[in-house]
Amino acid sequence: MSTFTIIVDLPHAPADLFRFLADPRNRPLWQTSLRAVTDVDGGDPHPGMQWRDVTKVGIKPWMELTEVVPYRVISESGTWHGVDGLLTLRFLKTSSGTRVTAEGRLIGHGPFALAASVSGRWAPETIRKDLLRASDVLSERQTGQ
Repeated sequence: MSTFTIIVDLPHAPADLFRFLADPRNRPLWQTSLRAVTDVDGGDPHPGMQWRDVTKVGIKPWMELTEVVPYRVISESGTWHGVDGLLTLRFLKTSSGTRVTAEGRLIGHGPFALAASVSGRWAPETIRKDLLRASDVLSERQTGQ
């Protein structure tokens, strides 16, 4: 098992950042490992909403939002063969935007334990970069570029 916590300060209001990150349909815009998302449940993001991530390397985990507290918390779980992933994003308003705290855990079962451990080493930096990319995409949208 691998666990991590990262904190990133971003220059966007919590509501704007939350709405963008909570919607699985936006993920390919900011999550660099994704080629697409498929089979997204309809409606606004809500607990129990499911979809499939399609990664650039061909891994297709089944994803689910497990907690959605507007402008405060997004939690999701993902599963692919013998690997389970959990990620929680917490949003805190700051004087310059939002502090996002990402807490994650990767759990590998049986022969997948090593893969989860190795992936867990890269996860914090990958998630930090993805959150910065999400901020860039939001900035581009807000300035109309």
